[in-house]
Amino acid sequence: MEQIEIRVTRMPGCEDLELPGYATAGAAGMDLRAAVEGEAVIAPGEIRYIPAGIRIALPPGYEAQLRPRSGLALRKGLGIVNSPGTIDSDYRGEVGVIAINHGKLPLTVTRGMRVAQLVFQRVVRAGWREDGELDGTERGAGGFGSSGD
Repeated sequence: MEQIEIRVTRMPGCEDLELPGYATAGAAGMDLRAAVEGEAVIAPGEIRYIPAGIRIALPPGYEAQLRPRSGLALRKGLGIVNSPGTIDSDYRGEVGVIAINHGKLPLTVTRGMRVAQLVFQRVVRAGWREDGELDGTERGAGGFGSSGD
């Protein structure tokens, strides 16, 4: 498995929080912790920014994807509005989660709670080549649902 080094800086007042980390040896994503002061309550249907208390410097050619944690999504309805959220290699601001409560009850986020996961990916840049005609396929221009259920 490839491993990369990512520089990280804690935001002032966040020295007490654990850095993101892998929960198991086979985990694809690092758990990201909430840097809220005390508690943050997210009402059903509410969208709320949850800071993570860190800034990162990704190597060129990589991105970090913010993804929901499946257990919280199943049990509490916690999701990420722009899932997966993308952190670009040239971004140096605080990492945070644009969270939404899809559940039926208010959700309390506490300081240090694992609220999302970070997955690191290589990035491929594309260039356009304008063409008058595209090659045909079996599916063709068939849209939503055209390939079956």
